Amino acid sequence: MTAVLPDVDRDRHHAEDALRSALVLLLPEGTVLTAPESREQYRDDEAEWAPSALPVAVVRPTTAEQVRDVVRLCLRHGAPVVARGAGTGLSGGANAVEGGVVVSLERMDAVVEVNTLERYAVVQPGVVNDDLRSAAAEVGLWYPPDPASSPWSTIGGNVATNAGGVCCVKYGVTRDYVLALQVVTGTGELVRVGRRTAKGVAGYDLVGLLVGSEGTLGIVTEVTVRLRPARPAEQTVVGYFDSLVAAGGAVAAVAAAGVVPSALELLDEQCLAAVDAWKNTGLRADAVAILLARVDAPGPAGDAEADAVLAAFETAGASWAARSGDQAEADALFAARRLAYPALERLGPVLTEDVCVPVGAVPAMLARVEEIGRRHDVRVATIAHAGDGNLHPLLITPPGDDAARERAQRAFAEIITAALDLGGTVTGEHGVGLLKRDGLEAELDPAVTEMHRALRRALDPHGILNPGKVVAARP
Repeated sequence: MTAVLPDVDRDRHHAEDALRSALVLLLPEGTVLTAPESREQYRDDEAEWAPSALPVAVVRPTTAEQVRDVVRLCLRHGAPVVARGAGTGLSGGANAVEGGVVVSLERMDAVVEVNTLERYAVVQPGVVNDDLRSAAAEVGLWYPPDPASSPWSTIGGNVATNAGGVCCVKYGVTRDYVLALQVVTGTGELVRVGRRTAKGVAGYDLVGLLVGSEGTLGIVTEVTVRLRPARPAEQTVVGYFDSLVAAGGAVAAVAAAGVVPSALELLDEQCLAAVDAWKNTGLRADAVAILLARVDAPGPAGDAEADAVLAAFETAGASWAARSGDQAEADALFAARRLAYPALERLGPVLTEDVCVPVGAVPAMLARVEEIGRRHDVRVATIAHAGDGNLHPLLITPPGDDAARERAQRAFAEIITAALDLGGTVTGEHGVGLLKRDGLEAELDPAVTEMHRALRRALDPHGILNPGKVVAARP
């Protein structure tokens, strides 16, 4: 006997079928994915335990006009739209929502222009970060933002979360490099904001507003980024420490010495062991924590910076510290830093934190993380862009262990509270998405939270762009 669906469910299925059919008619063949198994692959990003839904359809456009047409069609159908890059996000910002369409920008992957005179590049949102950096390097230029996911994450996703990375301690984050955007608005308009000139203060800074908005204020279809000249070769300083707190003290000591390194990364022994077990790197250290610093001032100034970093490490109690004379070994250590997350993910579900505190509070924050992990009996591995206070404690749980998952979620919330207590923020670069909404509410004054909601209502009056993310609608 065939089951009879309730009227509400029957109406919903009819509406979803109608939307899928309309999308297939609207767009070129192969653009719309409708099979359940195909849609399932676009259900969520890498955020552990963030809620998601099977999208009604997945659209993979190749032009900005197709994105615009999809948004207009979804407006007519009252369907939500979730933009997606490579799906490497760690906060649930790209997770599909009930009754919604996922717009995957993966096929919009062209480097449109690299202008060597004005030092900018124009790219589509699906361009992988490392591919942009390679295109710039071919003409002697450099794009600094370099998240650990740079071999996989896309510029559109980097713009959505205002991604940072290893170099941001000295050279800034994505927002510092975005000059102009082409965007599809929540009302289905295709517009350009920003400029390509070296200076410009005409009107409100809509580019700055859109960068980091996680697809809630518009869907980015083209990005113009500032480029820098290629930089001098870096020198590497490595320090081993017997505790995370001691390593945090060395970070503060580097800042107190007045040195701004081009990178200052922390990883603990668990991270290095996980990478070695996965990749057989042979990298091991008799230490609880490792600091990897790089400086890139040219000539004698670079030597002085490296000496100052080394002295700071030694003064803070490093069990061993040295300027690296082996470039291959130094590169391998930084490669291990980038591989730490996927290596740890092989051990079980990983709930990834992304708190940022003042540099002077790094030692205290690391101590709080250790204490919270012990108290909740949660395994915590720590990596960090330590030079700017951006910490990534990784909470690892055994597969299928619900009790461990609940303990990890409680620890996750307490780490956020600890960061706020120390004058920090709930996210430095991964975005709010779904996992950090409560944390954002705790961080912002109620009046400021309402300003966020007002901006969303103004730019997305029908509420179809990535609903439920970043700031929840007023109850």
